[in-house]
Parts: sequence; structure tokens; C-alpha cells
Amino acid sequence: MAGKLAAQERKTGRKPNILWIVVDDMGYGDPGCYGGGAITGASTPNIDRLAAGGLKLTSCYAQHTCTPTRSAILTGRLPVRTGLTRPILAGDKVMKNPWDGETSLPKLLSDAGYFTMLTGKWHVGESKGMRPHDIGFDEYYGYYPAQKEISQRFDVRRYPGLVLDPERLAAFEAVGPSDFLTHGFKGGETKELAQIKTIEDMGRADSVLIEHTLKRIGELAKGDKPFFIEHCFMKVHCDNFANPDFVGESEAKYPYKDAVHEVDLHVGALVKALEDAGVQGNTFVFFTSDNGPQMDAWPDAGYTPFRGAKGTTYEGGVRVPGIAYWKGMIAPGRISDDVFDLMDLFGVALSLAGVSMDRLPPDRYYDFVDQTSFLLHDYGLTRREAVYFWWGKELMACRMKEFKAHLKVIIPQAPHMYIDLSLIQDVGLAPWYFNLYLDPKEEMTVGHRLDPWMATVVGKLKTHAATFRTYPPKNVGL
Repeated sequence: MAGKLAAQERKTGRKPNILWIVVDDMGYGDPGCYGGGAITGASTPNIDRLAAGGLKLTSCYAQHTCTPTRSAILTGRLPVRTGLTRPILAGDKVMKNPWDGETSLPKLLSDAGYFTMLTGKWHVGESKGMRPHDIGFDEYYGYYPAQKEISQRFDVRRYPGLVLDPERLAAFEAVGPSDFLTHGFKGGETKELAQIKTIEDMGRADSVLIEHTLKRIGELAKGDKPFFIEHCFMKVHCDNFANPDFVGESEAKYPYKDAVHEVDLHVGALVKALEDAGVQGNTFVFFTSDNGPQMDAWPDAGYTPFRGAKGTTYEGGVRVPGIAYWKGMIAPGRISDDVFDLMDLFGVALSLAGVSMDRLPPDRYYDFVDQTSFLLHDYGLTRREAVYFWWGKELMACRMKEFKAHLKVIIPQAPHMYIDLSLIQDVGLAPWYFNLYLDPKEEMTVGHRLDPWMATVVGKLKTHAATFRTYPPKNVGL
């Protein structure tokens, strides 16, 4: 693959562009190419076309919630190591900036001659020093928090106790997240642009964001630098409000399904923008979701065929769509069930940009695996032996090949209540041990009855836990 990349660079005269497309809270079963689409009320022809034109990963893993995933892919490190284990919410007081001492991917790429930009949702800190353009991105255009954290200020139907109580609303605003579209530049100006004031504004937010990314792709393609763009949708995180321009255009007509429909339209526009700019053949594209569906908000939630949802380390919370696309470099029609962790995108990006791993500080532990050969080779195999799952500071589970062992589990106390009404429980005498090929819903353990290989997976968990003795995790107060 090194030779293939070198030949590509000789042909184009530059390093490849990198475009990550990150949807918020999309379920594994939402896109048509993953079993959803029209059958679950929202056709996704553009996402399906992207998958057909490249590599569809069926065992691609995120962290269990937004902030941990978003921090992990930009640091190559598990959130428990960096301290970014959950969103920094209204009223939180962190003891120190969790980004201090971290070597971020956008900084490494920017230093290597890339123009780096994040568009859309950030959710990894909005104080000075934690913003995208503070931690390495050359440009940021987007909203710091999730949709719900913005819209609850004015959505009187869902939050009357907040919206109709002036004193309570004033108290929230004093500590609440920004509701402005923000445009910032590394070492330069940070401007607050339009404010979100209505559910219609919130519904149109992704249209505003996509227009900026489409415009910048056209401009950057004409420049003398390769680009790294991370486009992060606001949708489909609750609370979803249909874009007034696309109301009822999904088969289901529900706001969540209309949101999936809109995301799919924008994915198509991104691919077309690369083609129109003449850089489709020299751009690595990766499409994914930051975690499973947030079922606590049902029916404003996606679909997963697996047990659990966002907030859990069952498959439903952490197994997500993952599509790698690069016209002419990734063979179309590939499908692989080899394991891939979204943190591995950190290593892939460094490899594509020609950044030596020697640039990474030697005094800390990195969890990513360079999966460039897996994604690009026509018969590529994963280089990752295991995926580890944490919930905050709790080591929960490990997947190794088709097996998954749980040390702790999340048990909901009511239907769909995986966050708001659930318990973390130890599993008892032995790990809950599942064969995901026989039982992808993780309903019946095989354990000592059917598979003696459990000791190998448990051994991996012990070895992994031991790394924290040598490299203690940061505590930032979350």
C-alpha cells in the first residue's frame, strides 16, 4: 500500500485529500445498505451508492456517546486516557483543559502542509483553548453543542418548564452552551454569526453547514495544499426538526426519518462537490456515525438490529455504519466484517499524509491501529486484534474476532431507557461471553459450555487494563 500511495502521489503531484463525514446518533440499521432505508421509513440512495462504490464495514465501532468518539478519532487515544469521557455540559467545571498535552490529528496534518477544517457539531469543549481552532484546525464553522442543547431554549412544546419560566431560563442561559453559528480561525478571529432562535432555524442548520463545506471544497481544490475536512452533521441527534424545505419527504414522514433523508441528500452533495472540483480521484472519504441511536428519545431515534443503544457498550450502542470510499483506490463493492475502531482513522490519516508515527510523543499510550492496508488493499485484512469498550472510567467489554466478553453491562429499567433509567451492573461469576456470529443480539452466553476460547479474550482485557498502570489516565473533573 505504501507503493500504491507513492504512485498516486506521483500521478497527482500532491498528498491525498481527506474527508470525514460524521452523522450524530445515526443507528446501524438506518442506511439502506445496512438493512434500513425504505424499509425503515427513509431511503438513503446516496449513502447506499457510496457503500457500493467502496468498502462497507460491518463491524465498525465507535465509543458509546458523542464526545468520547469525537475526541478519540482526533487523538488516537481512548477517552478514559484523555479525560474526555462525556460531554462538558451546562454547569460543569473542569479542573483543567483536557486538550492540554494532547497531540491532535488536525495539528499534525496542519504541520504537514494540510489545510484542516471542521464544519458542524463539535461537542468537545467550547471554552477558549478547547475550540476546534484552538486544538489544531485551521478553520471552524459550526455549532459547539448538540441540537437539543440549543433548541430546548425555545421549544415550548417539549420544555415548557424552561421556556415559560423567565428566571429558570435566565439561569440556564448563564451557564448554557452557545446557540450561535461560530466561524473561527487558528490564531485569528472568532466570530458569532447567526443565532438559532426557532425550531425552523434548527431544522435548517445542516443546510447552512453543508453550503459552507461545499463552497470550501471548491475553493480548497484550487489551492496549493491538500485538505482535511471533518464534516459533522447536527442531525440526527434529538431533538430533530425537519428542515422546512424537506418536510415529509421521507417515506415515514416523521421528523427523525426526514432528518435521515436530509443527511442522505447532503452526503450526495458532498460527493458531487468532490467530482465537480476534480478531486474525487484523490480524496479519501469515510462515512460513519458517532454512536448508536439514542433510544431514550424514541420515536425521535434511529434503528439498530442489535441489543442496546447509545449510552451502552452492547452492540447497539457502539456498532455503527462505516464506509470507506476513494474512487480508483478502493475497489468498489467490497464488504468486510473484520473489526475496525473509529480511532483507527487517526492512523490512516497520518499514513495518507505521510506523517511519521515518530511525531507522536513517546510518553503516552496510543490506542489506534494504522488500518491503511485494510481499507485500501483489494483483499485487505484488519490489523486490529481487539476492540475495548469503556463507559466513563469503567472497563466494560472486549470484542476479539467474533467473540465479545462483558465484565459490566448496562441494564435499562424501562423500554428504551438506556441512559435516563438504567444501571451499570457487574456480571457475576464469569464474564458474559457471546459469539456474535451465532448471537449478534447478545442474548445467550456461550461461555464455558460452548467455547473454551474465553480465557484468551479475558487475557486481552487484563493486558489492556495493565497499560493504565504504566500510563495513568488524566482526570479533568468529568
